Amino acid sequence: MKLPIIRQFYQNQTPENLEKTLEVLESFTEFRGTTEEDMNVAGELITNICGALEVHSNVQNGMSEKDALNSFAQKVLGSIDK
Repeated sequence: MKLPIIRQFYQNQTPENLEKTLEVLESFTEFRGTTEEDMNVAGELITNICGALEVHSNVQNGMSEKDALNSFAQKVLGSIDK
């Protein structure tokens, strides 16, 4: 998870574009010829796209961009600590 990338995705892409890209990446990970390195890169991109989608949702519900980004980061870090 990289907040600058999530911010860039949030600022420059619509939720629809992010969802389409997410579908493609998920399909890519199901290909049996995908290497471990490919999976790591795709996983990182999927996490960042999901973060941008959550930021879009939170901002739409009235949260500031900064708070939405921090909220997602805390959620991810909180899940790691468990």
